[in-house]
Amino acid sequence: MSKFKIVLVAPEIPGNTGSIGRTAVALDLELILIKPLAFDIDEKAVRRAGLDYWKYVQLKTYENWDEFIATEKPAADKIFLFSRFATKPIFNVKITKDSYLVFGSETKGLPPEVKDQFISQLVTLPMNSEHIRSLNLANAATAAAYEALRQIDFT
Repeated sequence: MSKFKIVLVAPEIPGNTGSIGRTAVALDLELILIKPLAFDIDEKAVRRAGLDYWKYVQLKTYENWDEFIATEKPAADKIFLFSRFATKPIFNVKITKDSYLVFGSETKGLPPEVKDQFISQLVTLPMNSEHIRSLNLANAATAAAYEALRQIDFT
């Protein structure tokens, strides 16, 4: 059973999704993709970044955010939305095995209606340089996943 879940809302770059899938396999996590996707998940670039591990990804896809919420029924306090505009670092929240780490697209971030629905659950990975607007999606998801794993005692 998955420890916690990584959710990508409207990802745009297949290589990032492939890399995040590889991390999900390494940590035995479920990866959830919420459409629209800017690529086909069978695309060569996804498989290339995920290498031969892509076939092991515990993958679910949803047509939209509402379908995800209706089907998964996550508790509001178990959803953590990552945004560069958030002020609460991931290190200041309690992540548990039934949590969802939610990331938006590479160029647009999370849609406003998603952020507005769970405004108190916005978190960030700190960045100390004014020269960086954002972290690479795959890097951010991996950093967040390892912090979540640390919080649940590496089990």
